[in-house]
Amino acid sequence: MEFFKQATHIDFLGARKVAAWFSVLLVLGTLLSLGVRGMNLGIDFTGGTLVEMGYSAPVDLDELRRRLDESEFHGAVVQYYGTAQDVLIRLGPQKDMNSAQIGGRVIELIGAADESTQVRRVEFVGAQVGEELVEKGGIAFIMSLFGILVYVALRFQTRFAIGAIVALLHDPLVTVGFFSLTQMEFDLSVMAAILAIIGYSLNDTIVVFDRVRENFRRLRNAGVIEVFNTSINHTLSRTIITGVSTFLVLLALLFWGGKTIQGFATALLIGLVVGTYSSVYVASPVCIALGITRQDMLAVEKEGAELPDRP
Repeated sequence: MEFFKQATHIDFLGARKVAAWFSVLLVLGTLLSLGVRGMNLGIDFTGGTLVEMGYSAPVDLDELRRRLDESEFHGAVVQYYGTAQDVLIRLGPQKDMNSAQIGGRVIELIGAADESTQVRRVEFVGAQVGEELVEKGGIAFIMSLFGILVYVALRFQTRFAIGAIVALLHDPLVTVGFFSLTQMEFDLSVMAAILAIIGYSLNDTIVVFDRVRENFRRLRNAGVIEVFNTSINHTLSRTIITGVSTFLVLLALLFWGGKTIQGFATALLIGLVVGTYSSVYVASPVCIALGITRQDMLAVEKEGAELPDRP
């Protein structure tokens, strides 16, 4: 723990130009991947069929997934629904099969020899929910960015607000690019993780900016880059402790949480790393590039403001 008690003097922003090119390459790679490979959307967005199965004894989900993957139902989502004897299966769109045929085929593939095994329901899942979420989520995202811009501009300074917005756009975009490149399934849980990433990234950026504002007023003889470097070093121990503890929890979710939340945990892991990186190498360099100065941070004192009231 001695490390966290010692003051560090790391020149983070000395590598800001290299980091800027790295971020540009990440964003361009994301856009290229989205254009060429697209996204592997889950049935929340594409539509499909939902099958609920009931068993007389607990079943192994990994075995059920293996059987479905080896059939025409590749990529099916299988999870417990209440107890280990109740299983919910989400299948992709099947063009040449109706609900009855799908139910019969599923029971043929994963039904047990026990006659008590039954298909409780087979329902079509439309993509309308996903479409509405994309539309309304996009509007909410734009409104939230505008709200953040106003909040940061009022609390700090307009250049800080622009730096925070650039970082917020950078983080979810890179995370989406990872899912496009790897073709991992992108479903509603992953979208929820991306919204959480926005909140985490903003919080980390605000902590750094708050310390920058304080140091602009405290370090009278320091230059702009020195103030930013000092501020990042001051918040480094907090960033490490928060990041490592969160990283360990997400690793546990990724390896032991099951396949159902694998995409959610992966998105949060990527977002955690990218969000921490962007707070240092995206938000702060953008403020410097926009020409932030000491005068922008010092309040202008009005003449006679300190004079006492006279009777």
